[in-house]
Amino acid sequence: MFSLHIDTARTWRGGQNQVLVTIMGLRSLGQRTLLVAHPGGELRQRAEEGLDLIPLAPKTEMDLGAAWRLSRLIKRLAPDIIHAHDPHGVAMAAMALSMSTQPAKPPLVASRRVDFRMQSNSLSRWKYRQVDCFICASDAIRQILLADGVPPLRAVTVHEGIDLSRVDAAPPANLHAELWLPHHAPLIGNVAALVPHKGQRHLIESAALVVRQVPDARFVVAGEGELRPVLERAIRDHRLEKHVLLLGFRPDVLSLHKAFDIFAMSSITEGLGTSLLDAMASGKPVVATAAGGIPEVVVDGETGFLVPPRDHEAMANSLVTLLKDEQLRQRMGRAGLVRARRKFSADRMVQQTLRVYERVARQPHHEENYAESR
Repeated sequence: MFSLHIDTARTWRGGQNQVLVTIMGLRSLGQRTLLVAHPGGELRQRAEEGLDLIPLAPKTEMDLGAAWRLSRLIKRLAPDIIHAHDPHGVAMAAMALSMSTQPAKPPLVASRRVDFRMQSNSLSRWKYRQVDCFICASDAIRQILLADGVPPLRAVTVHEGIDLSRVDAAPPANLHAELWLPHHAPLIGNVAALVPHKGQRHLIESAALVVRQVPDARFVVAGEGELRPVLERAIRDHRLEKHVLLLGFRPDVLSLHKAFDIFAMSSITEGLGTSLLDAMASGKPVVATAAGGIPEVVVDGETGFLVPPRDHEAMANSLVTLLKDEQLRQRMGRAGLVRARRKFSADRMVQQTLRVYERVARQPHHEENYAESR
């Protein structure tokens, strides 16, 4: 099975990591893969040497020149399946296939990792009609697609997976020394882009309540994004400069997870949350919002606690409960590790993805109108 993968993002986030995990997993099974990635993007930089890679990305969602170059590439290489991993990649692939004069076109599979409705404009409706099957990162995402009129057979859930061997091999970061923290200060970690739907503003409000009961607690946030100035101001307003630390973008996130005592995810919306998987695979208990696909990862009361989105008091209470009970932290951390290994390995994700490819490849490429969602 020869699969051509497309990801047009310049930055590195969970989605780009999943692209690389998928491609490397397929190659380990003897499957041929080709990656089309942004020429200046982090994904291209991190792709292992020897990986078949074409530097190509659209300048806009309707970049006809990029689509034409992709159509020539598809005609020359004749992949069995095309897998677009981001919305601009879907648009470029859809246009490339529409330009093709080949009598038999490879099917188009699209990853869906966000838990919000599809846009209703004409371009969005057109490009998503070209998709033969959506691979949804969670059941929550699949239900949203069905509500948008996607036929049930064209949306399948494949939970995202992590490379457990990489997690095991990562050494713990010495954050206490690096950040000049008190030796016994417990660390609550958050790894996410600093964007509105990740909800770090609510995490800072939780921190203000937590430190009243556990003064030594430190909150460590790894990630970069547009909200950094807003979050820095919130930290100053709550006088939490010594308690909430913004690390910026870090390439060593697995080592950070190993250093945390608790992982906190404050998302308002979330497709699944691969940072949760990294935390659980690192043996850490989790406090997370019950948003999107998160309840499919975290078992409330077993691997951590689930709290309502935007409810900083509930998050603070759960964090304090864990901070004051080391045995509970260890028990939930062990349960999370078992769950991550059983349900969220990269091997399982890759095998399920390959089965989707095989099923879709047996069907001819066609355009099927969606039902009206209203």
